[in-house]
Formats: sequence, C-alpha cells, structure tokens
Amino acid sequence: MCAPLCLSLVISLLGWISLKPLEGVGAFLSPSLAPRWPCSAVGVRCLGEEHAPSMDLVALLKSHFLCHLIFCYVFIASGLIINTIQLCTLLLWPVNKQLFRKINCRLSYCVSSQLVMLLEWWSGTECVIYTDPRAYPKYGKENAIVVLNHKFEIDFLCGWSLAERFGVLGGSKVLAKKELAYVPIIGWMWYFTEMVFCTRKWEQDRKTVSESLLHLRDYPEKYFFLIHCEGTRFTEKKHQISMQVAQAKGLPSLKHHLLPRTKGFAVTVRSLRNVVSAVYDCTLNFRNNENPTLLGVLNGKKYHADLYVRRIPLEEVPEEEDKCAAWLHRLYQEKDAFQEEYSRTGTFPETPMVPPRRPWTLVNWLFWASMLLYPFFRFVVNMVSSGSSLTLASFVLVFFVASMGVRWMIGVTEIDKGSAYGNMDSKQKHSD
Repeated sequence: MCAPLCLSLVISLLGWISLKPLEGVGAFLSPSLAPRWPCSAVGVRCLGEEHAPSMDLVALLKSHFLCHLIFCYVFIASGLIINTIQLCTLLLWPVNKQLFRKINCRLSYCVSSQLVMLLEWWSGTECVIYTDPRAYPKYGKENAIVVLNHKFEIDFLCGWSLAERFGVLGGSKVLAKKELAYVPIIGWMWYFTEMVFCTRKWEQDRKTVSESLLHLRDYPEKYFFLIHCEGTRFTEKKHQISMQVAQAKGLPSLKHHLLPRTKGFAVTVRSLRNVVSAVYDCTLNFRNNENPTLLGVLNGKKYHADLYVRRIPLEEVPEEEDKCAAWLHRLYQEKDAFQEEYSRTGTFPETPMVPPRRPWTLVNWLFWASMLLYPFFRFVVNMVSSGSSLTLASFVLVFFVASMGVRWMIGVTEIDKGSAYGNMDSKQKHSD
C-alpha cells in the first residue's frame, strides 16, 4: 500500500532538492530587497562553487528523459481521466448548471495546476510582482480582465501562475483561438469550463464570442479573464508588418508590442461590465534577457520573471467601441513605455512583492502520481518479463507515439509555430 506513495515522494524530491524557499513570501518587499542576482554576485558564486556537484546532479536529473516521461504520463493519463469525468458531468447541466460549473472548476484545476507545478516547483521559476500596495488586497477577491503582453513562450503559464497565487486558477478563462479546442486534455478541459474561443475572423466571431461572454455573467466562481490583445506572439517579422498597419492608420509606433486588436477587447468589456470589477494591465519581462520556453521549464531550468500589474477600475474604460479602441491603443503605448524603462533600468514602477506560493499544485500532482505511477511501472515490468517480442515492439511503438504527441503539444507554445500575422488577407481585414 505504501509503494505508490513512496514512489511519488522520491520523484517529487528530484524537483524539491534544488528549490530555494521564496523570500519575503506574502510580504511587501522594498526596492532595495527585490531579488537581483548582480547585487550579491560574490555570494552567489561562492555558494555555486560549494554546491556545484550536487547542483549538477540535480540539473542532470531534471533534464533526464525518464523524468519527462513520468511527468508526461501522469499529465496525459490524469488528463484523459478528468476529461472522461467532465463528459459524465454533462448530465448535471440541465438539472443544476451551477453545480456543473463548480465541479468542472475543480476538475480543470487538476489539469492546469500540473503545468503551474512544473513552473513553480519543478523549475523553481521566481516571479516578482510590481503593483500598487493599495490594489494588492483586491487581487483574487474580484473578477478581472487580465491584459497580458504576448512575447514569451510561457507567458500564458505566467498568467496561470498569477491566477494560482491568488486562488482563482480553476475558474479562470482565456480568449483562445478555436483550433486549441481540439487539443486533447487542455482543449477538451477548456470546452467543459466554458472557455471563449474565436476564429480571428470578426464577421464570424462577433456573435459567438459575445454569446460565450454573456454566459459568464452568472458564473459562480471568481475568475481572471486572460486576453492577449496582440492576437499572436511578438516576433520581429510580425512587428514590422504590425507597424506598417499602424503607420497606415496614423497610430503611434510601438517598440515592444504588436498593434492591439481592439474589437475582441471591446466586446469583452461590454459583455462583462458590472460583473468584472477591473482591468489588470499586466506587463511581463524576464531578467538578464532570458528567453524562457516550456521545454526549458520541463528541463527544470529556473527563470526570473518580473510582472508589472496595474489595476484599472472598469468604470474608467469607455463603453463605446471607438472610444474603447482608442483607450486600448493608449494603454499599449503606456505598456511600451514601461517595457522601454525596464530594458534600461531592469525594474518596473511600484512596489515589488512576492505572493505566497501555494502548495496545492504540488499536492495535486503527488495525488495523481501516487494513483497512476505504481500500476504503470508494474505493467511495464510485467511486459518486459513476458519476453514477447511482439509485446515489446508494441510498447516501444506506443511509447514513441506518446513522446511525439507530447512534443507536438509543447510545439503549440513555440513562438515560431505561432499564427501568421500580416498576410494579405489579414492586412485587409485587420480593421481594428
């Protein structure tokens, strides 16, 4: 009976050994105390020299394919189980819609929190939030539209981590492209949690997106509604095309962002007004020009993120579409100025804080690992001991297909696999 638990604990220790407790958890940090590696370069170097062999061993273990296989197996197996349970909960929808929603919020958390666990516990990535101390107590206590820049492969994961730190990950929503609805586990999970999907063709999206948003007006759980107004991830090629569009429309140029697409934001504000209390303008960057990837997180690489969060009451956002569009363009000009300041100084305005890292993402993964890993390894041992060439060949084939599937899912997040931007069709239709 204790074998599964022992197995899961041993595996979790691989990620635990090198993790440094978050400094100032739950406390306000003065700018002088904000973590900056160059400030203590000598101490860090000495510490690294003292523990170099053990750190190298931990790094080797974290990058080992067997560890990745374990994570992928737990994620896929638990995800498919959760998708099946979600399918069964459809029976509740006509009887008790709110109960259906609450159950699916918790089921959704079981899936999405596994990815947040990789970022926060396995990778040990640190995130310092710069914000107004007066606004900080409201985070997680209200519904909010989160406007996040779209430059990094794991920016969505940082958005999830923000929601997790403030206890609203399970109910949080995104405005996502429709193709993601067909991605197993994540996409299917989103379908059951009433995620909002769009085709990026406004003639088709105008009605469907608005209807989906209106359904969220009576949602029983607190949530962050995450929206990337740029529509696609930043690259130099996309930026050049985007600025050509800006010049043609007489809009100011942006250095660190693409031109925001305003219609989706405007319909979101209009549909959720009096339900959502504020817009959280979030500007994300990584120290020392780090270029984080989901594959790097899976390899246990530690990143250092800084996130500037401004709380803007929704009453300050105009309701008329034209005025709302102009307001969003001004917001992105301000975001661009913040990014420029960060590139020069390495810091954002306001007070740096570190929200407490909650243990539930790790507890959730340990639960699923203890349930799934022991029978899996027992099955593998029995298969190998059988000595059947056909059985072994079948196992290798399944293993290969699963590995390719996981690599494909990771590839969805890669910047160079992002959607096209600025083709002739888009230029003609990008009228927002």
